[in-house]
Amino acid sequence: MGKNNKAKINFRYNLKTYFEFLMKYKWLAIFIILFTIFTESKNVFDKFLFKIVIDKGTEFTSSILAKAEFVNILMIIGSVFISLTLLQAISNWIKNHLINKLETKMIADLKRKYFSHILNLDHSFHVTHKTGSLISRLTRAASATERLTDIFMFNFASLIVQTTAIFFTLIYLDFISAIILIIIVATFLVFSFIIQKIQEESNLLANKTEDIEKGNVADFFTNVDSIKYFGKEKIIKEKYQNLSEETKKAYLKNWNYFRYLAAGQTLILASGTFFMIYSSLLKFLNNEITIGTLAFIYTVYLSLVGYMFGFVDGIRGFYRSMADFQDLFEYGKIQKDIKDNPNAKELKIKEGEIEFRNLKFNYGKRKIFNNFSLKILKNKKIALVGHSGSGKTTLVKLLYRFYDLDYGQILIDNVDIKDVKQESLREEMSIVPQECILFDDTVYNNIKFSNPKAIREEVMQAIKFAQLDKIIEKFPNKEKTIVGERGVRLSGGEKQRVSIARAILANKKILVLDEATSSLDSETEHEIQNDLEKLMQNRTSIIIAHRLSTIMKADKIIVMKNGKIVQEGAHAQLINRIGEYKHLWNLQRGGYIK
Repeated sequence: MGKNNKAKINFRYNLKTYFEFLMKYKWLAIFIILFTIFTESKNVFDKFLFKIVIDKGTEFTSSILAKAEFVNILMIIGSVFISLTLLQAISNWIKNHLINKLETKMIADLKRKYFSHILNLDHSFHVTHKTGSLISRLTRAASATERLTDIFMFNFASLIVQTTAIFFTLIYLDFISAIILIIIVATFLVFSFIIQKIQEESNLLANKTEDIEKGNVADFFTNVDSIKYFGKEKIIKEKYQNLSEETKKAYLKNWNYFRYLAAGQTLILASGTFFMIYSSLLKFLNNEITIGTLAFIYTVYLSLVGYMFGFVDGIRGFYRSMADFQDLFEYGKIQKDIKDNPNAKELKIKEGEIEFRNLKFNYGKRKIFNNFSLKILKNKKIALVGHSGSGKTTLVKLLYRFYDLDYGQILIDNVDIKDVKQESLREEMSIVPQECILFDDTVYNNIKFSNPKAIREEVMQAIKFAQLDKIIEKFPNKEKTIVGERGVRLSGGEKQRVSIARAILANKKILVLDEATSSLDSETEHEIQNDLEKLMQNRTSIIIAHRLSTIMKADKIIVMKNGKIVQEGAHAQLINRIGEYKHLWNLQRGGYIK
């Protein structure tokens, strides 16, 4: 990897985004900080009380202080300590309660924002990103939110309060010890920051390799049937072994930096401890400080060492959180290419007339359409046929505005689809796709998905219409049977029937059938064809089919080749003409176009 191409964490952007979530609950954060200040100051005050006990005890053993007076001082110190400890317990309880509220609110906000943002991105984004990686980044960023908030409130704030309280107390008791303490803390933290900065690239690389591994794992398990059908378990195991090996190497490289961190910290603390002990002991021997002060210096220094290690753990967690945020927050910068116009309106399709006017569209350098035009009158059944790659499915994707045209217009009821909201456009049409992907939910809920307001009677009618009622009668829980992830528990034909029932229930004026019967056997297809005939009545229907026998009753057949219309007409007309349609018919003779 070149020097200029090294992965970098965008701290400024990531922190800005994090604080946008935090500032929604700034009063919660302020109260947490106030409770932290009280709690940590009390921990320093405890040691100061111990110093007083030692000094007064020394005076008592030297007969400078009377027993009654010493006991009275101990009673006062004990009362103060008990009172502050009770207040600290209450403070800690409230602080932890507020942190729990703050973190759960922030995590929910983050997940909702980025889930909505990713879901709303263009079709092209989703076909180029692995689902497993998306899930990995979303869950990792949610964990990073909790981790970073804990770091700020427990690691960073605690050390800052402790160091400030100890520093000003030591200035009063022993100025030199205060200066040594600050030098030790500063050196310790700066060194730790430098090592973490060096580790930044390896942190990002570890995350990247983990995302690749998880993305492929999701892909493997999604296609487990294909793996088993072809007996490729061994190959997939080897692929996973290679992926996990890359992840292992990346994490090992990342974690190895902690060796340098631990060694350097040990040297800094050892040197600092020597100078702290030497300086304070010298002053004690010269009677410049009391034994209580000496004990106070040692106890606060040792306690601060623990806070410094906690701070360094916080730095590690901070960098890890920034790396975890980096991957997800980068998605936040991705903008939709397919955008609604500022004045876009809701579309309501009444007639269902569709016109493709002078379309020009390319997939990158690949030309699909050039000056393509087609008008579909309302309530007409139009079939699109042609070899794979002729542009049939692309035309439907353009109708759904999954992509924008390079030139031309697509009109529905004389309204340009670019002038209406995308969601309303798609909501006003119904489709039976070639590959029916179902939610891991019941048959009933998968069908109702197309029309959440439908009553049970309407759902059951759609089930019956799709010839699904006889099939689900044999299921253990009838229509409440869970279909499994992506509908894996159903056969191809059963999934397609669910998809047809879903389209029926949607009840839209425009209907798209993209190989709607491709997964059905001949007998079932014959039964469903009759039902589809009823479904297409009084609807504008676009039928994509490789099996020509399924579109013989279409009002018009559009024969496409290389993004152009080469023939059009009814089946009876086209079958008697020399041309592409007759050629296709002879090729398949009732079967499929290759």
